[in-house]
Amino acid sequence: MTIRIKHLALSAFALGVAAIALPGDAAAQKKYSFAYDQPNTTAYGIAAKIFDDKLTQLSGGKMGINQFPGAQLGTEPQTLQKMRAGDIDFVITSTANASSIAPQAGVFSLHFIFRNEDHLSKALADKAVSDAFKAMIKESVQGGQVIALLTMGFRNMYGKKEITKMDDLKGQKVRVQATKTEDTHFPAYGTQTVHMPFGEVYISLQTGVVNFAENGVNVYEQNKHYEVAPILSMTQHEANNNCLWVSDKTWNSLNDQEKKWVQEAADEISKREPALALKLEQDSAVKLKKIGVKVVEGVDKAGFQKAAAPIQDDLAKELGPHAVKILTLVRNVK
Repeated sequence: MTIRIKHLALSAFALGVAAIALPGDAAAQKKYSFAYDQPNTTAYGIAAKIFDDKLTQLSGGKMGINQFPGAQLGTEPQTLQKMRAGDIDFVITSTANASSIAPQAGVFSLHFIFRNEDHLSKALADKAVSDAFKAMIKESVQGGQVIALLTMGFRNMYGKKEITKMDDLKGQKVRVQATKTEDTHFPAYGTQTVHMPFGEVYISLQTGVVNFAENGVNVYEQNKHYEVAPILSMTQHEANNNCLWVSDKTWNSLNDQEKKWVQEAADEISKREPALALKLEQDSAVKLKKIGVKVVEGVDKAGFQKAAAPIQDDLAKELGPHAVKILTLVRNVK
C-alpha cells in the first residue's frame, strides 16, 4: 500500500513537472490587468481586443491581458489612482478624466476643434500630436504614462427635449465631466453644469436632477440612457477622446523587447481603432432609430461655435504650453 501511494505521488509529481514544461502552456502566458469603465461592446472593448491580439501575436503568446470592463475595478478617476499605485497594469480613460491628474489633457475636450470625423481620425493617428500628448503626460504625472490615443467619436446631447440650436439649452441643467474645459464651455451656452460619476447619470436623468447629459452615441445606446432620455441631438460639440495608460511599475518591470511589443500593440490601437469606433457610432444610431429614439440631425451649430471660438485659445493658454502646442498641431492636421 505504501509503495503504491509513493508510486502515485511520484507519478503525479512527474505529470506536474511535465505540465509545467509543456511549451505554449496557457499558464505560462503573462496576463496583465486591463481596466475600463464601459461595456466591452463599446470602443473601449474594441481597443482592448486590438491591443490583446497584437500583443499576443508579437510576443508569440508570452504576453496578454485580462479585461475588466464595466467599471469592475472602479470609475476612471479611481482606476487612474490604482494604475499609478501599480495595482492595475493598463487603464483606458477619457482625456477629460485624464485632466484630473494632468490638467493640460483638457485641451482635447475643447469644443469644435475637430472639424469632422476624418479630421478627428487623422489627428489621433498623427505622430506629432501623439508624441506631444505623451510628453505632456510624462512631464506632469508620476506613476503612469500614456502609450496610445483613441476615440469614441463625438459627444452629443440627450434628454427629453430636442436641441436644434444653442438657445434650446438656456437655463438647462447638464451633466458634464468634472473638468475646467467643460465648466467653461457649457456656461457659455447658457447652461448650469452638474458633476456626477457616469454610473449616476441614468437615475439623474430619470428623476430630473439633470435635464440633459452628453456622450457618444454608442455609450448612450449601450448604457440604455435612451430609456430615460429618448431624444438624441447630434450636436457633435466635443470629441470623445481617450487614452491608454500603463503603470510605471508595470512598464519598468518589462525588458526592452517586451516594452517594444507593448508599444507596438498600443500603436496598433491608434491606427485601427478610430475607424472602427466611428462605424460603431453609425451602427448604434441606426439601432436607436429602429427602436423609436428620436435622433435630431442637422443641429444648427453656428451659435455654439461662435460661443466656443474665443474660449479655445484662452483656455489652452490657461491650461499651459503643452496644451497650446497640441491645439496648434491638431488644427494643422489636414
